[in-house]
Amino acid sequence: MRFQLLSVAAVCLSVQTGLAVFLDDAWKVDYHLALLGTPLQHTTFFHEPNANSKASLIYTLSEKGVIGAVNPRDGSLVWRQNLERPANSTNSHLRAGQNQDVVISALDNEVVAWSAADGRQVWSVGLGEAIQDLEILELDEGKEGVKVKDALILSGETRPQVARINAATGETKWTFVDESGDAPYQVSASTTEVFYITLHTTMLGGHKIKITSLDAHTGKKTNEYSLSSESEVSSTKDILSVGANTASPIIAWTDSSASTLKVNIIGTKAISSFPIEQVKGQTINKIAFHAPYHTNARSHFLVHFQTAEQHWAEVYHIDQRASKVSRAYSLPKLAGQGSFSTSSSDANVYFTRISESEVSVVSSASHGILSRWPVSSMGVVAKDAIPVHAVSEVSVKGDTVSASRSAVLLSSGDWIAVRDGQVSWQRPEALAHTVAAAWAFPPVNPDIVEDLKKEAHSTVISAYVHRVQRHISDLEHLSAFLGTIPGKVLHSLGVGEAPADTSSLTQNSFGYHKIVVCATDNGRLIGLDAGSRGQVMWNHGSAQAGEGIKKQQPTLHALPDGSILSLGRSKADELAMKQVDATTGQEVSNQLAMIKPDVQFSLSQTDPSGEVHGLAREGGAPLWRFKTEGDEEIISLESRPLGEPIASIGKVLGDRNVLYKYVNPNLLLIATGSKRTRTITINIVDSALGSVLYSTKHEDVDLTMPFASTVSENWFAYSLTVDTAGSDAKGYQLTIGELYESSVPNDRGPMLNASQGTLGYQPHVALQTFVIPEPISHMAVSQTSQGITSKELLVVLPESNAIMGIPRALLDARRPVGRNPSKDEQFEGLMQYTPLLEFDPKWLLTHAREVIGVTNITTSPALLESTSLVFAYGLDIFGTRISPSFSFDVLGKDFNKLQMLATVVALFIGTLIVAPMVSLHVQKGLYEYTNVLTGRSQAGQCTMAVLVIMCYSDTQIESKSVLQKLCECCAQRTLVLHRLWW
Repeated sequence: MRFQLLSVAAVCLSVQTGLAVFLDDAWKVDYHLALLGTPLQHTTFFHEPNANSKASLIYTLSEKGVIGAVNPRDGSLVWRQNLERPANSTNSHLRAGQNQDVVISALDNEVVAWSAADGRQVWSVGLGEAIQDLEILELDEGKEGVKVKDALILSGETRPQVARINAATGETKWTFVDESGDAPYQVSASTTEVFYITLHTTMLGGHKIKITSLDAHTGKKTNEYSLSSESEVSSTKDILSVGANTASPIIAWTDSSASTLKVNIIGTKAISSFPIEQVKGQTINKIAFHAPYHTNARSHFLVHFQTAEQHWAEVYHIDQRASKVSRAYSLPKLAGQGSFSTSSSDANVYFTRISESEVSVVSSASHGILSRWPVSSMGVVAKDAIPVHAVSEVSVKGDTVSASRSAVLLSSGDWIAVRDGQVSWQRPEALAHTVAAAWAFPPVNPDIVEDLKKEAHSTVISAYVHRVQRHISDLEHLSAFLGTIPGKVLHSLGVGEAPADTSSLTQNSFGYHKIVVCATDNGRLIGLDAGSRGQVMWNHGSAQAGEGIKKQQPTLHALPDGSILSLGRSKADELAMKQVDATTGQEVSNQLAMIKPDVQFSLSQTDPSGEVHGLAREGGAPLWRFKTEGDEEIISLESRPLGEPIASIGKVLGDRNVLYKYVNPNLLLIATGSKRTRTITINIVDSALGSVLYSTKHEDVDLTMPFASTVSENWFAYSLTVDTAGSDAKGYQLTIGELYESSVPNDRGPMLNASQGTLGYQPHVALQTFVIPEPISHMAVSQTSQGITSKELLVVLPESNAIMGIPRALLDARRPVGRNPSKDEQFEGLMQYTPLLEFDPKWLLTHAREVIGVTNITTSPALLESTSLVFAYGLDIFGTRISPSFSFDVLGKDFNKLQMLATVVALFIGTLIVAPMVSLHVQKGLYEYTNVLTGRSQAGQCTMAVLVIMCYSDTQIESKSVLQKLCECCAQRTLVLHRLWW
């Protein structure tokens, strides 16, 4: 009885110990990359969070629909808000007026004002249709010198509207409705008027640019005219820029051949034409406008021209009185790619040029270079990284530029800061676009593999000789290895610095430094070292960030030789296959030495209801087909991890009987749902045969909420949201199911007849459902090398922006219902079933962090059986290592190695000092004891004395003298022992 109670208590204590948040692991073994996504050029700028602040922040609204503020000093994230860009949304806007303490964003059909200092929402306005444009209107109203800054919103397509919204309260001041039927394009404003720009389609297919002037105070139309642009503008791509917030806003466009640049000062009908310089043998593939966004800045702008081999720029001035545009000067051609950015200081305008070799600053008034700094490297691991676009801020003292800092987006997806030509920080924003990730197998030395092949295919003698020669050649590295030992020992004791390669893959004793390869939706592959806090090792790809290319959904497969196979689609929508070395990222020859299952799966999208096909490994012939019923669609498809180890084929019960697991490597969970009937059906399928092993249906399910599922060993789990009809109450449920060969212990069930062709066997399924406090969006299971360590169910909590590890013991489907567990069940570790499963804060793997936008979790075993590596990706990147059954095979960080060594040394010294004293004392006692025994005639006592002396005496002289006395007492028996002794 006591033993059973102690055993149950020990199990409970071990579970709690394994789940505790250890202070020496939090924020040390885990890492978190809080990302924004690729910053867009038209939504990125420097801005002072309030009028009294002299320090600026960098604000951006990224491609992922995340708005945030970044500290330009170190690249740290000051605040961010996830606006959750809809899948079909393309327009996003972010604006801030000069000396304004709010930034205003527009995405889809919602306009939101955020506090520039801390990111708190000030107000929000929802519109009926998608927002086409957002600009800031600055007018002189009220007190002298005080400017009112409001937001101009253009929304809708079929019935466009222009609205002026109070930037402080979100109140709509006026609305203008366009009934013309023209396509809305943009709004613009000067210091006195509001301009509404539309495109009128002509009979020949071209577009006339129509400009409607609106009264800034009332929103009433005051004027309307069209520009003769139908011969050049065939689509919105031909319009290069529409200026806003400036004293003289302009609109510029070019023809399809990019031979002529046309500029119009909005508010006038005059069009200025400028020939574009053509480079022989090169095509201009990029024309970009850069102009100030402040109403008090000079009316100067820059046009950036880019070919595949070089780039240059031209600066233009606007004469406001004469309403004329003139070319002021040109900036020379430089080889390679480059970017330009605009910054203002009072009324002066400065252009910063960033190329692959230097950073230079010029004034908009003159072509003379005010400052120049060489750039030796962009500071990123991607060798093909080139500037795509940038925003800049300059410090002006007198007539010179004393300092310049720029936030530059590189083609690799990295966002870096360049201060006076030096890279001060880097943000790997390309990782925010990760859609697939895979753990690479440990790298294998090809020389060793080749040597082992030679030894395996040779005779025993030649193989032995070859191995000896190989070991002798390895002695060349012995001296270098011995030289690293003192440093490693001192570092392990905490008194020395770590060797230079401690965090590299060569020092991977515990298997922590595994490589995770991430694939982005624009075709880039990025390798991370999971043991070095997610450090980027390499970044390769042909696509450039910010190009707006077709999004991809590649899949990654880890190959046993340490490479990664990427399968995706090319620009021509053809199957693209690439195999890269996971350590270096270099492309290698296609050697498809993959470990494949007998059946592969494909999810058909041709049928609206969806189908799953089982395909043979060789030839891809269809073996079976799973088809949904009615209007159901496939919402989830999960299979057991390939090669997942199972330590035991059965579960030992409290009475020492065994409940055999249904171990099937071909388990497949297919979840189908119907929005019409509000149901979800769970099917457990044998993917080798296509037979359904188990099926259940859930009703009143909210299919708009996340659904998550996973399969591992002989169990599966899924989570859904139940929405009671006619009620706002929602119930978040987590279901766990376990498959056994039989419900009776020690019974293998019909599986014994499997060899005789029994294919219709239905395993016994134990099922339990728990009510949980919040929904789960994704699931995964911890993996260890041998499968001995207890499992953890890893879940993503989107409402809490957290990742949690739920102990598998608490999700046992055999927990007794409505009664206390029996003695045998207590011994087994079972506890009474409770419908409500509260989330313990100690289960949070992310601790106090907010991990946003996680779309998947992947796990991998370390070399230590106790440890599983975790990697989560989506918008943010998060990684850690967990020990569900505690770190039973490695010493903790709190283990004092110095104290241990000091104790061993002290014991050794003490032994050397005390041992002779103890030996002398023992021998003296034995000698006296022998004298007593020799006075007696019992032979047995004499024999005992001899044996005692043989065990404890270490001096031959003393032993001999004692034995001589014993021989005199009992000569015959002792003499024999004496001879054996000597």
